[in-house]
Amino acid sequence: MTLTIQSPPWRVGVDVGGTFTDLVIADSDGRTEVFKVPSVPSDPGEGVINALITAAAAIDQPMDQFLGDCQFFLHGSTVATNTLLEGKGARVGLLTTKGFRDSLEARRGLRKDPWDHRTPYPPVLVPRYLRQPVAGRIAADGSEVEALNPDDVRAACKVFADNGVESIAVSLLNSFVNSAHEDAVAEILREENICEWISVSSDIVPVMGEYERTSTTAVNAYVMPRVASYLTALQQKLIDMGLKTKLLMLQSNGGAASLDQLIRQPVNLLLSGPSAGVGAMQHLAAGIGEDNLVSMEIGGTSCDVMLMHEGRVAITDALSVNDYDLVTPSVDIHTVGAGGGTIAGIDAAGLMYAGPEGAGARPGPAAYGHGGTRPTVTDAHLVLGRMRPGPYAGGSVSLDLAAAEKAIDTEIANDLGISRTEAAAGLIRIVEQNLLHAVERISIQRGYNPGRFMLIACGGAGPMHGASVGRKLGARAVYIPRQAGAFCAIGMQHADVRRDFVHVVMRELGDDAASAIAEGYAQLEAQALDALGDEGFSKEDTTFGYELDLHYEGQQWDVRVSLAPDATPDEIRAAFEREYDRQFGHTNPESRINVAKLRVVGIGKLPPLQDPTYDPVDKPVEPIETRPVYAESVREFLDTPVYRGADLHHGQTFAGPAIIEEATTTILVGPGDLVSIDALNNYTINFETED
Repeated sequence: MTLTIQSPPWRVGVDVGGTFTDLVIADSDGRTEVFKVPSVPSDPGEGVINALITAAAAIDQPMDQFLGDCQFFLHGSTVATNTLLEGKGARVGLLTTKGFRDSLEARRGLRKDPWDHRTPYPPVLVPRYLRQPVAGRIAADGSEVEALNPDDVRAACKVFADNGVESIAVSLLNSFVNSAHEDAVAEILREENICEWISVSSDIVPVMGEYERTSTTAVNAYVMPRVASYLTALQQKLIDMGLKTKLLMLQSNGGAASLDQLIRQPVNLLLSGPSAGVGAMQHLAAGIGEDNLVSMEIGGTSCDVMLMHEGRVAITDALSVNDYDLVTPSVDIHTVGAGGGTIAGIDAAGLMYAGPEGAGARPGPAAYGHGGTRPTVTDAHLVLGRMRPGPYAGGSVSLDLAAAEKAIDTEIANDLGISRTEAAAGLIRIVEQNLLHAVERISIQRGYNPGRFMLIACGGAGPMHGASVGRKLGARAVYIPRQAGAFCAIGMQHADVRRDFVHVVMRELGDDAASAIAEGYAQLEAQALDALGDEGFSKEDTTFGYELDLHYEGQQWDVRVSLAPDATPDEIRAAFEREYDRQFGHTNPESRINVAKLRVVGIGKLPPLQDPTYDPVDKPVEPIETRPVYAESVREFLDTPVYRGADLHHGQTFAGPAIIEEATTTILVGPGDLVSIDALNNYTINFETED
């Protein structure tokens, strides 16, 4: 194996996925190298260590020297998400204001499908006997209506102790405007010493909306012990192996923070991993001069779709994981169960389906030979000639064509009375329709014309579907990074340290609002400076973003706008109505506008990495072979040139059909599509013909 990285200090990014754990090393000159090993679902940390062992061996360095030369170590982990999805969190006790014991279970009374009254909600994370009410009341304006009763808190502690509670959540009414009662409760809990883990809503999510605030705090308490033990153990293991720098974690907002700051707020890690795509998109946007991008990152289990408009990736507070509602700053990502390991079959009505269930790392697709027998997307591509039998993903697995054919035949083709090819092609067709809807969900349904955007096809499986989905979507072109299979791990190399802070205002936008906004911004700036100072950033190394949540009087939902901190009320109104009109197609100039929240985003800039550029090569492209590959546009096998990615260079252009085999992915180019390689050594596919 010939390595491109040469000179430390290294920057390491590790992304633990459902099928593979990706590790990317960047050297001081910006050159990168990707390593992939199978994930270990039972112990994700083992996958991280295995990836490090593989990388250290490849660069021929002892582990302690390799980690000792590491300048930054960034990690994206699915432990928080999996803990919630698998129902393997802690036994949680909840302290809530008397009279509001059942708000967590009552929810909002809203359903995604208003016609579906039967599908149950997921189990409440805190059973009723562990939801303990306490007397005391804070009014909406922050004044004390009733004093806190400490005896109620101590009585609840006895209930928690008797029932083996491992983690406690505290969410009292209106604590977002006055946290005095929650602070007093937390102090009593520490005195009683029932358990180590305490989550206080005014520290974690100081926003209006009792149900969402309580739900978020309960989820934080639920995942905290498992996440904290995993990450603390991993950090200590890395230190013992030679790591001298802090372990940085990717948060749901796309920015990094040290484990020390996140250990008590693991709810901010629920989109850790997929959110790293923000750093990758920002880096690509700067490199290719495009600021309207949609990324379609497809791994072994799922597809994550993200949109960048005019250089900004949207951040939302409304996050739902397995139907648990959360309020935490998160990248606006839409995820569907469609990946290389997506399982297909025949349903009770005799129709073919694909997903959302996935085969995971073990047993994986039938072609992996790890015991899987059900057909997956990977098996279908292998049957259609789009993937080569034999070693795959750096030799970590070997693809068995006969096993893939057997799975397609026995589970789909024979039951439907169709050919193996028709079954495999139908499977891919269903999956790509799901992918198309996922991209439309985050573009068209958000008010964006996909014809203005370039589609980034990434992840190990994304480039197999990028050209097909891009053409159906009407995207301008498809862009495929050379190392698309490690898109999120590469994004970690370009993530900055980020902290989000919010302050509730709730007042009408007018001339007298300017001073309140300025005062609120000053308070949030101070909090951001303290947090980033603890991460080692001075004021000169810190930048700020300023945002307002606004709505017309009488409306419940807010529209967020980014503005200069000294924007006048007229400038604020104009910005709000531009965004409101873009989203909803109209405005109400006569209506009053209310300011709901102020936000300050503190960014600690890590030293940038510059990708090397490549000189153009003036020589024709040469395939390594020609083999029959199924083309959906003509619905038959075509003799298709197969190119080795390492043989393709900047300046070369050729037309499809074609297969390009890269180290971390395989690229499918349709008939008539035009491929070019740019100065960053990445691929662009332009559409010259239509299906």
